[in-house]
Amino acid sequence: MVEIGEKAPDFTLPDQDGKEVSLRNFSGKWVVLYFYPKDNTSGCTKEAIDFTALKRDFEALGAVILGISPDTPERHQGFIEKHGLEITLLSDTEKSVMKKYGAWGLKKNYGKETEGVIRSTFLISPDGEIKEAWRKVKVRIKRKSGEVKHAEVVLERLKALLQTA
Repeated sequence: MVEIGEKAPDFTLPDQDGKEVSLRNFSGKWVVLYFYPKDNTSGCTKEAIDFTALKRDFEALGAVILGISPDTPERHQGFIEKHGLEITLLSDTEKSVMKKYGAWGLKKNYGKETEGVIRSTFLISPDGEIKEAWRKVKVRIKRKSGEVKHAEVVLERLKALLQTA
């Protein structure tokens, strides 16, 4: 499991088009790396739509968004087309990258312990350091002031990090 302040483990995975994508390709950019369980499920769809809606805001700050799940590139392609997604989705069918980042393991689901994807997001700096980590992510957070989207929380944290740099 990686921690804040550590170097983000590099990886190479196929994207929705079957093209190999490596973390090192984004050196010099901020990377929002998020892990999610499954395409076309309720929470995962909301999260992907939320990140797509904020894509331009992230890009304006020099950041790219990469989503990773165990789904195949073909399944990602259908997910993107069905929901009009504009983010890059990577396929980790072997779960090797998820394990490196601590996004695969035991979790409780309806009181039952199972092994699976632990919804997680990492904010990686242009020099490859993990600057923020969210584990056991809730896609929508209920607050007294109303509902907050996880993607908005990530964007606000990136803005804060850029102000202190």
